[in-house]
Amino acid sequence: MKIMRYLIRKKQVFPLVISVIFLSFLFLSQPVSGQSGSTSLTENVSVTGDASVIGAISKGSGTFVIDHPLDPRNMLLYHSFVESPDVKNIYDGIAELDEKGQATIELPSYFLALNKDFRYLATPIGESMPNLHITREVRKRFLGLFGDIVFTISGGEPGGRISWQVTGIRHDPYILARPIINEVEKGPDAPLEVGEFLFEGYAN
Repeated sequence: MKIMRYLIRKKQVFPLVISVIFLSFLFLSQPVSGQSGSTSLTENVSVTGDASVIGAISKGSGTFVIDHPLDPRNMLLYHSFVESPDVKNIYDGIAELDEKGQATIELPSYFLALNKDFRYLATPIGESMPNLHITREVRKRFLGLFGDIVFTISGGEPGGRISWQVTGIRHDPYILARPIINEVEKGPDAPLEVGEFLFEGYAN
């Protein structure tokens, strides 16, 4: 405040304006008392550009929206997120079987550091392969100790094509420190008190 009084006496208008803007920014950037820096938005919000969130997002529903590929001038296309009670990652692809009817699928180098509790799907394309199965589960290629991270599918037709999928549950340090709790009692420690509703349709 002493600086501002000095600037007023000296009729230094531009530095005075800058000082007011700076002090206003400091005031407005302070968290609201009792809310621990939280912000509630009760109207629609649009973000043009990228947005990053360091933390968890809770929502009623979620989609992507783009200009419709077949009619971009007149229509929009929405797709819902894939939801799960687990913190699940999905990896998939198409593979061609070798002369033995096998395929070794290579996964990203971070796969084991990020995932556990693997689930598998293998589906033949264009022909029946009743003996198609997972021969070796996810592991490091050589003795399970080093090398690329792979799993092996066998029992198919030589030269055939298959669609594969593997899922994993996150076990990285971030999610272990901040696990998602699927069911939460309403009350003082929850977003809503008992008897309050996110969607008023449940109140009837």
